[in-house]
Amino acid sequence: MDHPEPLAFRASMAERLAPFTRIAAERPELKAASVALCVVFVRGRPALLITRRTRGLRAHAGQWALPGGRRDPGESAEQAALRELDEETGVALAAPSVMAVLDDYVSRSGYVMTPVVVWGGETDEAFTLSEAEVAGVHVIPLDDFDVEPTLQTIPESDAPLIALPLLGRHLHAPTAAVIYQFCQIALHGVTVRVAHFEQPVFAWR
Repeated sequence: MDHPEPLAFRASMAERLAPFTRIAAERPELKAASVALCVVFVRGRPALLITRRTRGLRAHAGQWALPGGRRDPGESAEQAALRELDEETGVALAAPSVMAVLDDYVSRSGYVMTPVVVWGGETDEAFTLSEAEVAGVHVIPLDDFDVEPTLQTIPESDAPLIALPLLGRHLHAPTAAVIYQFCQIALHGVTVRVAHFEQPVFAWR
């Protein structure tokens, strides 16, 4: 894919994201969380920031994730996404960097995840990690994610299991589902819904 200059690319994404109408999950009994789909430019290519969680965490240890976490009392989805992005990666962005909010995804672990698209601009890949939570930050070109997902079935669920390629392995829902929706809308202007996609059993706790 040929890519324009960063600001032109941002403008094209904004144009595609503007008409999108998100679907919220009305599940007040679950915990509210936000994740940041932080789009950056590295060496002339647009990319997403993906974290690897530390192995010492009680939940989802060692898994790939978007920067994010549980929402604090009184926080909006956008505020929580920006705070978590800063805390986990050291990328500090202001409210105008928010471009869109995508569909909620209800996780098997009891969270309503709200994905927030933010513009991080050009980066030198110098990140300040929250060592208690994040083992590493990876800058993954959007071209690597902008592919047809792999859909599988598992005995434990009637819903399809979605996966995207990541560094020679596979990225699963909820992160894969959120990124797939983002790519379809922001890069192609195509609205897809992803709340029905299943997570692997190892992520059900």
